[in-house]
Amino acid sequence: MTAETVQKQQLELAALIAQNTNVDGIHATAIARLFLIRASQPTAPLHILHKPALCIVAQGQKQVILADRIYLYGSEQCLVVPINVPIVGQVTEATLAAPYLCLRLDLDPGELGALMLETELDVPKHQPLQQGLSLSPMTPPLLDAAIRLMRLLETPQDIAILAPLIVREILYRLLSAEHSPCLRQIAMGDRRLHAINRAINWLKNNYSKPFEINEIAREVCISPSTLHHHFKAVIGMSPLQYQKQLRLQEARRLMLGDGMNAAIAGHQVGYESPSQFTREYRRLFGAPPSCDIARLKSSSEA
Repeated sequence: MTAETVQKQQLELAALIAQNTNVDGIHATAIARLFLIRASQPTAPLHILHKPALCIVAQGQKQVILADRIYLYGSEQCLVVPINVPIVGQVTEATLAAPYLCLRLDLDPGELGALMLETELDVPKHQPLQQGLSLSPMTPPLLDAAIRLMRLLETPQDIAILAPLIVREILYRLLSAEHSPCLRQIAMGDRRLHAINRAINWLKNNYSKPFEINEIAREVCISPSTLHHHFKAVIGMSPLQYQKQLRLQEARRLMLGDGMNAAIAGHQVGYESPSQFTREYRRLFGAPPSCDIARLKSSSEA
């Protein structure tokens, strides 16, 4: 396939996303787990807990930071997030005339596992753990499948029958390409990743509790040292650092969305010391709570 053909595909995908996103933001679609994202200007860094997903940028550019690693990608690459990870995302290239346009398809590990079994794809034994993000070149077959999935939004009557088939093709393309090592580990229930995922879920549900690595290790049935080692290999940070990010992100949400003051929000997420909360909040978000929330409110009103 020629470079000219690929460029035409990218232009068509961008046009399809633009047609279905009239304003900036994240837009749900009639296709299950398919979301479209539009931004008409570069955005401020946003701290989020990213769910397992495939992200395809049709136009513009984005930067994602996981722990100390920076991933910069545009229409030439696609990003796969195989496990829940706390990232900092920022649209770096977007204008009114050429907005940032992205397709996000949330992934179902069970669906990936069933497809792997059916296609007899396997995971090499003793494969090293993969970090929680995978960035690789966009392939023409994957781009073609994404375009066909987007076209279904123009014929809603076809979605129920054809969308699952195209999603299945997309998953097959991912499992057969450079993303396969991390996805195959997730799909086949790698015991180490299963333990990490259980630890993540435990931390999400108990982030306000005092951190006890022994308690979490007992919950996921591995030793504390093994949990710490595997967790850091995949997520890029320790379980304690992960819990801190969950706490601070939730406190930010409480202050921004519910109007809570910093002292109450910090206590609600598990901080006994207001000064420690302010100190760690500033370290993560670059400003103390009051200044950060004022800046966020100002930018949303602009």
